[in-house]
Amino acid sequence: MDIPTKNNRKILVTQALPYANAPLHLGHILEAVQTDIWCRFQNLNGNECHFFCADDTHGTPVMLKAKEMDISPEKLISDMYDDHKKTYDIYGINFANFYTTHSDENRKFSENIYLEAKKNNLISKETIEQLYDENEKMFLSDRFIKGSCPKCGAEDQHGDNCSVCGASYDVLEIKDPISIVSGTTPVKKKSEHVFFDLPKTIDILNRFLDKSNLQTPIKNKLKEWLNDDLKKWDISRDAPYFGFEIPEEDNKYFYVWVDAPIGYIASMENWLKDKKLNATDLWSKNSDYEIYHFIGKDIAYFHGLFWPALLSSANLKLPDGIFVHGFLTINGEKMSKSKGTGISAKDFAEMCDPETLRYYLAAKLNDKVEDLDLNFEDYVQRINSDLVGKYLNIASRSATFLKKNNNELSENIDKNLIKSLTDEKEKIIKLYEERNYSKLIRLIMDLADDVNKYINEQTPWKKDINEAVSICSTSLNAFKIITIYLSPIIPNITKNAYKFLNLENCSFDDVDIKLSGKINTYKSLLNRLEPLIIPEEDNMENENIIDIKQFSNVDLRVAKILKAEDVKDADKLIQLTLDVGELGTRNVFAGIKSSYAPAELNNRLVVLVNNLAPRKMKFGISEGMVLASSNDDGIYLISPDEGAKPGMKVK
Repeated sequence: MDIPTKNNRKILVTQALPYANAPLHLGHILEAVQTDIWCRFQNLNGNECHFFCADDTHGTPVMLKAKEMDISPEKLISDMYDDHKKTYDIYGINFANFYTTHSDENRKFSENIYLEAKKNNLISKETIEQLYDENEKMFLSDRFIKGSCPKCGAEDQHGDNCSVCGASYDVLEIKDPISIVSGTTPVKKKSEHVFFDLPKTIDILNRFLDKSNLQTPIKNKLKEWLNDDLKKWDISRDAPYFGFEIPEEDNKYFYVWVDAPIGYIASMENWLKDKKLNATDLWSKNSDYEIYHFIGKDIAYFHGLFWPALLSSANLKLPDGIFVHGFLTINGEKMSKSKGTGISAKDFAEMCDPETLRYYLAAKLNDKVEDLDLNFEDYVQRINSDLVGKYLNIASRSATFLKKNNNELSENIDKNLIKSLTDEKEKIIKLYEERNYSKLIRLIMDLADDVNKYINEQTPWKKDINEAVSICSTSLNAFKIITIYLSPIIPNITKNAYKFLNLENCSFDDVDIKLSGKINTYKSLLNRLEPLIIPEEDNMENENIIDIKQFSNVDLRVAKILKAEDVKDADKLIQLTLDVGELGTRNVFAGIKSSYAPAELNNRLVVLVNNLAPRKMKFGISEGMVLASSNDDGIYLISPDEGAKPGMKVK
């Protein structure tokens, strides 16, 4: 099957790749919907537009998640791929191809692009120092380290920046670092890494920023980064690492941000396997395809600098545009499971028609880099007012009178009303092209208001049957036009609207074509929404829920603190020697020093997790864990009532 070439523009579109360690949330759907609407519009407008994506599968988080679940990384990403694909299908996301970065195609393109960069003298090596987890035998990326801020002393800070004072620093500067992976104190260790010479591409990047379609704030920010002491890019990671090995290197792997965007090309290559083109043709500098990326603002740096630099190093085409959006908030707050706003995309689709979310997001999306709030009260009101009360109301009101005429349309229609709708086509096309969906929807709903006003003023219920049919035939022709205008946004509802009108799917070229013949009997295309009540977190799907058998596997014992001592060179730890009755004694290192002095702990009863695997720490072996609760004010040990004896089982 050849790719069609009859249309005027050829367009390739991608969205950011969802990471393959968790199900999709509503933030993923925001980006997918914005991109899908634009792609559907392009095809509706006579262009050839293909939408590509893939699961982002490599890196330490996937490796560790698989280890936690006691499955292979390959099994994890396979299961997650199926889940992601089904979820996108629920929301009508019309990919040309949804693929995976863990593929032969991606390996091939990653290696080829790297070797081209190496041939062009953009690859070098340097020895760097990193934090290393001796227990897990692995180097730690910033996200897997926490400790105290070296600037303000705030505790429990992650990586290389402080959420309290806002300071940025080298992760090696963090005080009292702890590995999130094992809970042990990491050590500093040197390793030789592979670097991409980003500064050498600065002229190419400046030309790219001047030429490409980018929002002004994003372009300005990228230029600011470009002129701010641009450094070489570390593109390698040490084993153990789930990813592709770097060719001509020993036990070095591509950093996930190298092969992730190359996954766009690999997805296209996979799609093209039965066609007469290959992805290199599509991405060559002579390609007649336009290429656009839709991404969130948090990854603008990678897509605006690293990605075009990589492409240019292999003499490939650079993107024609990068469209950046803000984050999604829920009822004014960041998405969070603990606050009941961490809603999975699948859970939300069970509460209301997924098409209504597409419409609501579109009604708030524009071409700016702004955060978007999903407010449930506003959501219900807007859907009921716009889709049910304005748009579909036209069809339900008009169909009643056509039914009296055997569903036969009249040729006699009000051309002035129809012209007022068709005259807006070019404006609507422009708003779609510019991704100014919120303004677009306001315009379409104004048109729907005009049609409802026309019905009210013409009062078909007061007219004879012939005049009533003429009025309602006019309004149904208007309904058809509005349906075409809305079809990229709510494709499933509009598909059913076309069936009601006895039409096949329409394009913008069909806006001016008058309805004729018979329509079908109208059936409700969308029910009014009831107020949305999001289940509490503990009633929602929760990976941490366990059954009684799993709980009984945890051996909780009453223990008595025989001795509590300071631990040299440890700011948080106290060493506890515990009496566990007939089970003997246990040595436990507890991070409770901020709230307790050793002297006040002697002879105190505590609850011990007795069958926790021993953990090797810098200071010795920890043989369990004592239970405590905590908040911003401090740490509070959990103690049994008087009468409990060391060694008793807690049930």
